[in-house]
Amino acid sequence: MQLIPAGVDVVGRDGRAWLNDNPQAIVRAFNSSGVELPIDIEHATEHKAPKGEPAPAVAWVKQLETRDGGSIWGLVAWNREGDALVTSKQYRYLSPVFYFEKDTRRISRLTSVGLTNKPNLELKALNQRQTQEESPMDEALLAALGLAPGATVEQAINAINQLKANEQKAVNQQQTPDLNKFVPRSDYDKAINRAQSAELEIKKQQEKALNAEIETLIDKALKDGVITPASVEYHKSCCRQEKGLELFKQFIQQAPKVVKEVDNFDKPPQGSSDQLSAEDKAACQFLGLTEEEFKSNK
Repeated sequence: MQLIPAGVDVVGRDGRAWLNDNPQAIVRAFNSSGVELPIDIEHATEHKAPKGEPAPAVAWVKQLETRDGGSIWGLVAWNREGDALVTSKQYRYLSPVFYFEKDTRRISRLTSVGLTNKPNLELKALNQRQTQEESPMDEALLAALGLAPGATVEQAINAINQLKANEQKAVNQQQTPDLNKFVPRSDYDKAINRAQSAELEIKKQQEKALNAEIETLIDKALKDGVITPASVEYHKSCCRQEKGLELFKQFIQQAPKVVKEVDNFDKPPQGSSDQLSAEDKAACQFLGLTEEEFKSNK
């Protein structure tokens, strides 16, 4: 409903005048208050309520907005009594109550609205009969519904019902999703856990097989005398590196024999202490020493 007419100068039938050069400020004041404006009968809120007399509202202004020319309109929700008063045409007009600055007479905010049959301001009357041509449907609403300008009310209702049906369909799909595309989270988590467990088990088995193969090759290399016990851990570490096992296989196939009898490594030296064991001789080769030099430093 129109609450303040268009125009910067608001002039009443009784000759009083006010300034409405900042209608947005009036809307902001309403929004910041967080309180809906009461619509009563003949300004009972302003005249009777301060005296403790009943001043019931027959409707409430729930929202305000500005329109062309700075006019201010309110979204009105009527109660049963107010609806009866308006539809029976007992009251035809609205009369706003507002605060204004004394020096500039600038309207600052609305406080209430009264049903009256003697309005002071030039506002649109209640119960004005309008045809479809006189009050066409809002083009923005039609555009939002995907309808062309000039669409009928029936077409708009059909479009709204289709939106509701689509919304319900989307809700149903969300509640019962396509199992070809989605799985329950609990099932997904179980599958992931099983996959991770299987991956760990495979990794353990691969590690076990690798260690077994390395041990076999190391043992054979020791028996063949191509490596010494002192270098076992070094060769094991190399075998565990990327491509290390293949490189070790190539090495033991081409490496010269550095120890004659590996079994002698674990046996105490025989005969004179001046005689070198097989392990001592292997050490001589690695260190680049003659047997005499080794003996003198032994």
